[in-house]
Amino acid sequence: MKNTALSSTHEALGAKMVPFAGYNMPVQYEGVNIEHGTVRQSVGVFDVSHMGEFLIEGEHALDLIQKVSSNDASKLTIGKAQYSCLPNDNGGIVDDLIIYKIKEDTYLLVVNASNIEKDWNWIQSKNDMGATMRNLSDDYALLAIQGPKAIEAMQSITSHDLSAIKFYNFVIGDFAGIENVIISATGYTGSGGFEIYCKNSEVKQVWDNVFKAGEDYGIKPIGLAARDTLRLEMGYCLYGNDIDDTTSPIEAGLGWITKFTKDFTNSEALKAEKERGPERKLIAFELDERGIPRQGYDIVDNNGNKIGIVTSGTMSPSLNKGIGLGYVPTVLANVNSKINIQIRKNTVPATVIKLPFYK
Repeated sequence: MKNTALSSTHEALGAKMVPFAGYNMPVQYEGVNIEHGTVRQSVGVFDVSHMGEFLIEGEHALDLIQKVSSNDASKLTIGKAQYSCLPNDNGGIVDDLIIYKIKEDTYLLVVNASNIEKDWNWIQSKNDMGATMRNLSDDYALLAIQGPKAIEAMQSITSHDLSAIKFYNFVIGDFAGIENVIISATGYTGSGGFEIYCKNSEVKQVWDNVFKAGEDYGIKPIGLAARDTLRLEMGYCLYGNDIDDTTSPIEAGLGWITKFTKDFTNSEALKAEKERGPERKLIAFELDERGIPRQGYDIVDNNGNKIGIVTSGTMSPSLNKGIGLGYVPTVLANVNSKINIQIRKNTVPATVIKLPFYK
């Protein structure tokens, strides 16, 4: 089990620690609902240093990224980031990721913790053009400072105007007394804020200064459990739940990051799937009655026949109702369609809705 540079800090704060993607991670401090509310109403800090970071450099860096990723990275300018995915050869997804253009011919790829080795090997196997690859995952820490008061609370510890960093943009500069920090607005909660990339040796200083700066704003540390309920209220996909090696970006509703203006891994097959329409689609649903849908629960028709599966589900702390994502046949995927979730012995009616759950 790996520790992040802040694992002992979380333990000292009384966090409940769990194994997650090979790391010892804080799942909660005070409780999911309290922490969820903190991020929705004020400001909270996640340690997500378990995420992976790859640096792709050189004159063929963009060529490699274009080959392995579904989105069009040629549209990136310095200081911009892009959500994308790595398609596999069989119609599925190796991982989803964020691509940052750091400077000309230098890109940072941020990947999921559980997929670091898999992604590295996959990209390396496609690197026949000689792009330079460096795996920085073990050297870098990542904090997500999220919530509507994040900008106001953190402005005192940087010379950059945080309110000027638009969504999916970033700057590199001073933060919390450390130079050359990436400050990016690519949040996963839907409540604003930003992410801080710095070295492991620097993150404790950053953490301490962040909490000092946020004291008057009710800042709190937040665990991974609330991160999951926050992202689900926005309908953001989680790798391993809603997307994986067997789900295509088209059926997962990720057609918007799948650009057929270029060739990439398995692009012909994905283009054909888009043109004919996928057989199943990822839908969002709300329960019509009380209940909590969970990953792996069956989605059934009125006769109790299985028609799909729940990929993510929870009791929404903001809406106080059961919400979830899951795959169903395309004919049943229209907004306002009626489905049922099999929750143990009970069949609970649900309605397909348009994302996000939380407005």
